[in-house]
Amino acid sequence: MLRTHTCGELTISNINQEVTLCGWVQKNRKLGGMLFVDLRDRYGITQLVFNSELNAELCQTAEHFGREWVIQAKGVVAERYNKNKNIPTGDIEIFVNEVAVLNKSEIPPFTIEDESDGGDELRMKYRYLDLRRNPVKNNIIFRHQLGIEVRNYMNSIGFLEIETPFLIKSTPEGARDFIVPSRMNQGEFYALPQSPQTFKQLLMISGYDRYFQIVRCFRDEDLRADRQPEFTQIDCEMSFVEQNDILQTFEGLVKHIFRKVKDIEIEEIPRMTFEEAMRLYGCDKPDIRFDMQFVELNEQLKHRDFSVFNNAELVVGIVAKGCAQYTRKQLDALTDFVKRPQVGAGGLVYLLCQEEGTFKSSVDKFYDQNDLKSVAAKCGAEAGDLILIMSGEKDKVRKQLCELRLEMGKQLGLRKAGVYKPLWVVDFPLLEWDEETQRYYAKHHPFTSPKPEQIPLLDTDPGAVNANAYDLVINGSEIGGGSIRIYNKELQQKMFSVLGFSAEEAQHQFGFLMNAFQYGCPPHGGIAFGFDRMCSILCDSESIRDFIAFPKNNSGRDTMLDAPSTVAETQLKELGIKN
Repeated sequence: MLRTHTCGELTISNINQEVTLCGWVQKNRKLGGMLFVDLRDRYGITQLVFNSELNAELCQTAEHFGREWVIQAKGVVAERYNKNKNIPTGDIEIFVNEVAVLNKSEIPPFTIEDESDGGDELRMKYRYLDLRRNPVKNNIIFRHQLGIEVRNYMNSIGFLEIETPFLIKSTPEGARDFIVPSRMNQGEFYALPQSPQTFKQLLMISGYDRYFQIVRCFRDEDLRADRQPEFTQIDCEMSFVEQNDILQTFEGLVKHIFRKVKDIEIEEIPRMTFEEAMRLYGCDKPDIRFDMQFVELNEQLKHRDFSVFNNAELVVGIVAKGCAQYTRKQLDALTDFVKRPQVGAGGLVYLLCQEEGTFKSSVDKFYDQNDLKSVAAKCGAEAGDLILIMSGEKDKVRKQLCELRLEMGKQLGLRKAGVYKPLWVVDFPLLEWDEETQRYYAKHHPFTSPKPEQIPLLDTDPGAVNANAYDLVINGSEIGGGSIRIYNKELQQKMFSVLGFSAEEAQHQFGFLMNAFQYGCPPHGGIAFGFDRMCSILCDSESIRDFIAFPKNNSGRDTMLDAPSTVAETQLKELGIKN
């Protein structure tokens, strides 16, 4: 070994020991006849001391060290006079008696420090340098620790980690596939898996009743902060279970993760139906760190001569506690917020519950004090509160008010970092209707089981059928989702028919699974958690890129490798893509 210790482990107990360290030069500074060099590796920083009076030549050598030079230093551990309480090695320093330059470095394009002067694109291009910075390094270490705890827990309850293929068959449902041409079977293509869904179901048929895998998945879709073309998920499946068994099992995993990696004890995770979530929060992934639930106000507000409300399918409001002191400027800013194209509302009505027991609103000319009092009573508002009201088509206005609720939670400091409120959302619709294509699509995927008592509705009213499906939500972000699966051929054929597949198309795409159902398929279900997203939520980060060693940018490009890129014509000819 070129070193006896790392740069993060020496303490006062190592005084007078002779040690050898290796690492990168963080910075050097000269004070009189003394030269101090901060040496860094992934474990920490240790201060090296060069004394010109004892060894002028050695000190002169060290003066020429540039940032990020790789050096080896031998010396004796001494107690530090000016201790640095901000680092674990701050009580000691190394008096160097021998040094070797292992490799020089060009001047880095940005500073390798916690607060770097490099922008996102520059740091992405030189990601191998960005990975040296503590914030990024700590994220990568956290990801590793989370993976270890997931494996420890899953192993402790009898799950087997089994790898599934990366070169599979393309399927028409879900997001777009990444396609891989086959050289040996020209004109035919593999696809990279969006998930190991069918394989884990086949493993259940094979008798491996508890499967999991921390697996890379691929989706060719538009990107944003919490999406990457390649991502990692904790993929799980169990046999001989019902929905409650799945929720209890993986609630245990969530509690274990919080306990081990965050030192937080999570109480029993509440459950909410999809219908409740939409009615009370306007979305299927509500942030329940704060209340501010929706209150429907049709009865209270659709009886006067105010056409905006009278013509609306739904009038709905939220209460912002203690915000009646908002100024006209602040209220106008909220109106501007909901009118943004990203929200898409036509306007906003407000009602101030004043301390003297009276009410002031932006629609005073249409509603008297008794009307406004009834609104406040329905909302449970008190003196000093602000009621914000929106109206319109039911589904649209709920989404719009959801955005306003989250904005108010942010403004009022209610979406607190370090506070975690997991929630199970259950009983999703089985299907979604698409107006453009005039057909149903699976809300989750085509292998999701409908509620048994609603199966007859597949023939008469498919849109009314609920699924045995569930999502885990933490602080307004979907962390995982899954379902109880269809496990008999007849029901699976029925599901494909509802989705518009002909019998021939279903057999061509999924014949292998349909055939496997005939050989004793057990009842089964599972769930998959977004591993990258779980890392970002647990560390209160907005982007999963912070927890991926070599991520792509928002255009799906790797600016470090300059990928994707063109390939030689000879390769294309070998693949049969070009003549």
